[in-house]
Amino acid sequence: MNGLLEQLRAGLPAEALIADPDVTVSYARDMASFCEAGTPAVVVLPRTVEQVQHIMRTATALRVPVVPQGARTGLSGAANASDGCIVLSLVKMDRILEINPVDRIAVVEPGVVNAVLSRAVDEHGLYYPPDPSSWEMCTIGGNIGTASGGLCCVKYGVTAEYVLGLEVVLADGRLLTTGRRTAKGVAGYDLTRLFVGSEGSLGIVVKAVLALKPRPPQQLVLAAEFPSAATACDAICRIMERGHTPSLLELMDRTTIRAVNKMANMGLPDTTEALLLAAFDTPDPSADLAAVGELCTAAGATEVVPAQDAAESEMLLQARRMSLTALETVKSATMIDDVCVPRSKLGAMLAGTAAIAEKYGLTIGVCAHAGDGNTHPVVCFDHTDVDESRRARESFDEIMGLGLELGGTITGEHGVGVLKKEWLARELGEVSVELHRGIKQAFDPLGLLNPGKVF
Repeated sequence: MNGLLEQLRAGLPAEALIADPDVTVSYARDMASFCEAGTPAVVVLPRTVEQVQHIMRTATALRVPVVPQGARTGLSGAANASDGCIVLSLVKMDRILEINPVDRIAVVEPGVVNAVLSRAVDEHGLYYPPDPSSWEMCTIGGNIGTASGGLCCVKYGVTAEYVLGLEVVLADGRLLTTGRRTAKGVAGYDLTRLFVGSEGSLGIVVKAVLALKPRPPQQLVLAAEFPSAATACDAICRIMERGHTPSLLELMDRTTIRAVNKMANMGLPDTTEALLLAAFDTPDPSADLAAVGELCTAAGATEVVPAQDAAESEMLLQARRMSLTALETVKSATMIDDVCVPRSKLGAMLAGTAAIAEKYGLTIGVCAHAGDGNTHPVVCFDHTDVDESRRARESFDEIMGLGLELGGTITGEHGVGVLKKEWLARELGEVSVELHRGIKQAFDPLGLLNPGKVF
């Protein structure tokens, strides 16, 4: 331990190194339930690329594992410490280095908060679309590590589609540059995409070149109430089949609606079994909402309420934004799943999740990025009740199994981390797992980067 601290101090300012165990313990885990976390030996908070390189050279020389972290808002345990590791927190590397309206790019350090970047590019008439629910806290580096998504993915896609290039410090301290600043480029293997979603297991992202879009018009929102989840899912299929491109298409089930009502008195009818929110940021959003409203009515909606302006739209979106917080008040703990299925299977996914909730005697609320089939079943349970905790974990696994049976994936945007690594092999298959491990070996032959995660 003393040797590690001494070598780290040789290349870091005093304020960049934390060794007090009463403080380092606060860096031990992210926001995931049921994920083991170890005790870090030290926490480092570098501000420069050179400092990150020094940390990795020291770790390699002493064979000490390194766990990269952002804001620790993740939900898979990907940022959890391992015993004796160096926790490498990148939150102090928080500069926006460039915003270029001509090339429509931003160059940022990994500790830049998503919302800070979004507001900064907005001043230039530009738009950075990925908007995770934790966008006011989560960092771009963390978003890249987990390939995060958000409410706008149905139209604009996920983080991976906006990362043009990276600077990455490798396990041995070398600096790798990937990708490009240009609108097009196909030189070599796409190493940039390889790092996006790798959860810090291949290298430490220290700079990112991000694609931007022109700022779209203000979106308008429609809320449609349905007598069943099945009719709401039918409406979603009709909307997508007819070629509509909403900027947002979100679903809340009965359990979620009631939790939101109880917490915030939103006034949603208790008879509503599913609430669908659709938004458009097109030049004429009212016309698009009217067309979608007709499809919702045809599918069985009991009420369709289009917003008249931005203020009404924001009011309608409040319920969706409150969903996870509201479900956290149902019991003392929650497990938030992240299963993505083909849109055509969304109804079967919700029906199957309801059956799993009944089977295990649990409350499971579902909110979903319905436009891209990404469901978030939230298992609510009493963490002090051993039996209920066991049932919660079993139901969580069964939900992932259901997603795979329906042709989906175990994670659409939260990542694998510790929580789902046993399921990753089931989804990928033997050949893919072998190749994944070969890639890991090529980038991190000593296995020092985020050990115990993903595989």
